[in-house]
Amino acid sequence: MAPPLRAAHHAAMTSLGAPERDDRVRPLTRAVSYGIVPFLLVGLAVLYPWPTDTGRLFAWRIASTLTAMVLASAYLGGAYFFLRAGLGRSWQAVKGGFLPVALFASLLGIATLLHWGLFLHRHVAFWLWAGLYFTTPFLVFAVWWGNRRYDPPPVPGEALLPAPVAWTVAAVGGLAGATGLLLYLLPSVAVRSWPWPLTPLTSRVLGAVFCLGLAGLGTLADRRWRSARVPFQVAGVMLVAILVAGVRAHRELAAGNALTWLFAAGFGGVLAGLAVTYLRMEARANG
Repeated sequence: MAPPLRAAHHAAMTSLGAPERDDRVRPLTRAVSYGIVPFLLVGLAVLYPWPTDTGRLFAWRIASTLTAMVLASAYLGGAYFFLRAGLGRSWQAVKGGFLPVALFASLLGIATLLHWGLFLHRHVAFWLWAGLYFTTPFLVFAVWWGNRRYDPPPVPGEALLPAPVAWTVAAVGGLAGATGLLLYLLPSVAVRSWPWPLTPLTSRVLGAVFCLGLAGLGTLADRRWRSARVPFQVAGVMLVAILVAGVRAHRELAAGNALTWLFAAGFGGVLAGLAVTYLRMEARANG
């Protein structure tokens, strides 16, 4: 929303006695966002450059380098998202990421309890991991709950995602979430069919990563481009990192497994679709 338009809208709402919904990002939201970023950057710095050394540097030994780098890709997207939340002035621009992150963190916290014996309890990385995933779900949900009342209502003239695009984004997000739930709830099935080696723990970790895609469902409730821009950027960052990870760890992929090629085509296609939609919506918003 352009500043003059936003100011006029705010004045009109105030004069009518409506609650103040000025799109602010609360100080507590900024503080939590800034506090999470260092943990994500540390995980990224360990898992992406040195995915073969997790037994020495991480909270548990991840046998598959591709799994380690996929988790690192989620950390990269998360670090970018929380930096935008901390630095940004618009709640509307970042609101769509908080509930998916809360779900992601909750699933990893539960997975930690379910597979407690596999973690390296004497390693400081484990206690950083446990501290993050036993607290983040509550913190992230709390700041979302407190900040949501400042979300501004739609304003005539705002750029909106076309309905077919919004439904497509939601469908892709729903498919990612369904895949995540399969990985998380039925790890024994995933271990047998997945295109690279998994264990029950890493299946659940990947499931949590895929569930971040549920952010796409938000386009059905809010088609404003200002609400979708940052989630599009986060998804693009993650997908690029995952595709690069796939190239780096291509020897782990089962060439005879149809899912290998389905995932490669799917991730590549989604990234291309995101890029095209992003450029078109930016042109529409700035036109």
